[in-house]
Amino acid sequence: MANIKKGSEEAVASGAEVLEKFEKESRTRNFDAKSLVKIVYVLCFLFTVYHLAYASGVRFMQMVNIKHHAIHVGLVLVLGFAMYPAFKKSSRTRIAWYDWACIALSACMPVYVFARYNVFISTGFQPSVLDIVVGSILILLVLECSRRISGPALSILSLIFIIYGIFGRYFPGVFMHRGYTWERVVQCLTIGTEGIYGSTVKVSATYIVLFIIFGEVMNKCGMGKFFNDIANSLAGSTKGGPAKVAVLASGFLGSINGSAVANVVTTGTFTIPLMKKTGYSKEFAGAVEATASVGGQLLPPIMGAAAFVMAETLGVQYPVIIKAAVIPALIYYLGIIIQVQLRASRDNLVGIPKDQLPKAGQVMREQGHLLIPIVFLLYMLIFSGKTVIVSAFWTIAVTIVVAQLRPISRMSLKDICDAFVAGAKSTISVAIACACVGIIVGVCGLTGFALNVASTIISIGQSSIFLTLIFTMITCMILGMGLPSIPAYLITATIAAPALIQLGVPDIAAHMFCFYFAMFANLTPPVALASFAAAGLSGGSPMKTGVVSVKLALAGFIVPYMFVYNQQLMLDNVTLFTGIQVVITACVGVFLIAVAAEGFLFTKVNWIFRVAAFVAALLMIDSGIVTDAVGLALFAAVLAYQYLKSKRHSTPAAV
Repeated sequence: MANIKKGSEEAVASGAEVLEKFEKESRTRNFDAKSLVKIVYVLCFLFTVYHLAYASGVRFMQMVNIKHHAIHVGLVLVLGFAMYPAFKKSSRTRIAWYDWACIALSACMPVYVFARYNVFISTGFQPSVLDIVVGSILILLVLECSRRISGPALSILSLIFIIYGIFGRYFPGVFMHRGYTWERVVQCLTIGTEGIYGSTVKVSATYIVLFIIFGEVMNKCGMGKFFNDIANSLAGSTKGGPAKVAVLASGFLGSINGSAVANVVTTGTFTIPLMKKTGYSKEFAGAVEATASVGGQLLPPIMGAAAFVMAETLGVQYPVIIKAAVIPALIYYLGIIIQVQLRASRDNLVGIPKDQLPKAGQVMREQGHLLIPIVFLLYMLIFSGKTVIVSAFWTIAVTIVVAQLRPISRMSLKDICDAFVAGAKSTISVAIACACVGIIVGVCGLTGFALNVASTIISIGQSSIFLTLIFTMITCMILGMGLPSIPAYLITATIAAPALIQLGVPDIAAHMFCFYFAMFANLTPPVALASFAAAGLSGGSPMKTGVVSVKLALAGFIVPYMFVYNQQLMLDNVTLFTGIQVVITACVGVFLIAVAAEGFLFTKVNWIFRVAAFVAALLMIDSGIVTDAVGLALFAAVLAYQYLKSKRHSTPAAV
């Protein structure tokens, strides 16, 4: 038992090192002074309490959006400058004088908004000289804090957009605009609700923070262990069982926590060694964990809070997003599971002996009560008529109560406080990224840049939906590199989605298409953070792991095209019969993609039949009767040939 505990501790320590290496947001200070530790702890706790109080609907906590957003951004900036050093060589045990200056300025920002709000209203948000000075400082603070936490990419991109807003008259072609003064740009970005205090911070200050807190509370009461245990009990003993366990556990957990890299580290520290022990290669083991972790953000009901952000952005109800997302997400995971099964069959990999695995009944008896908060959340969101914010607040409260029902999940007061603090710390990176994205969104609104990009993408695609989808996919993957999932979606939804919508793609399909490929930027080299983190745990080559991850997620790269061409896959205006037909053809298509990728079905598949399988899968994208018939015919041919071939190889030669 001591050895198991020691091994578990070593795995967790290794995971923490990998997380810090590949997720810049984890490189926080470790203060020497106990007073600083306590101050940051208290600030994080108060950050969470404030947002919970605001979400509860208590009358005295209600305020206009810009004030709430200003408090949210101010607290995030204060904590960001306190926790994150300016440079790699900066001290990680104390706060430098310039950090204290940034903290003081950050704390003044919400105070200034409160003090000037009535003046803003009375003057129609016309800025004074002081407003421009304070607004300029706010922009610099957001850019610098984002650089420290998320790296330079997003800050540089935001700075480029600011330059574009000022010097637009010097840009060529469709990107040229009349240009705006620095004062007008600052007014747009810092006064009112169009820029930093706009829609991107709204989703951070309302939805994202609450669901991150919910995820941390669930994690503290043992939800990660529950997902791992139930996945082991269901799939651990099957052929290639540890890989299937990784897929199931990472998918469940990823839907809640919303961070692909953190999800890789949380589940991968245990699943990757088991996969390697079973016989999977280092790269394949890492790739399975990476693809499953990224896919968690595509999986309802929570989708890492993306479901609620998308609902807010599109102005639709939450159930609409869930209905649209569920089949594509399940098909994505089906593709991974099939490839795992085919690889295990090809290499004769066995599962874990049943006597070494937990029993499903016992797991449900001891930990099954942890499903109650998720069921309660779905009830609140779909049937109660309550807002997402109120539903999230009461779900967090129910989670804390339900956790006390069994000793295995029971939390002390300190555990609850620690979960609140962890929630605040996890929110900082996403919130500051949303504030920085607000700069991009604000400039796009001021200059019409998004419409210009849409026109350019359409013109390059020559008004062809397929070519426009290709260019949109590339744009989304570039913009999504190295960003948290929600900010990546917000940027791509602002810049790339309008191109698809202009060509007649339904809004929800266009936004979901952009979201999928913004997520897949975590898998695809050269900036494949989830794949590289998984390689850090498996000991495999980061680039090879990224390549294998793309191969494993191949179905996921095709699924967005399937639901753009066939909205019935998103259960939009579909009958039961048609829905079943669409799902069956999609599943057959995913199966064929897996066969083409792995080169195995009963026995080794030669390159001719691999190409045939892939062509048949592509034919399933369009739901037409002719294409489905041809695709199914090719599927039958590949299946029959491979089956007969395997029988011939297994038949002993006559004497």
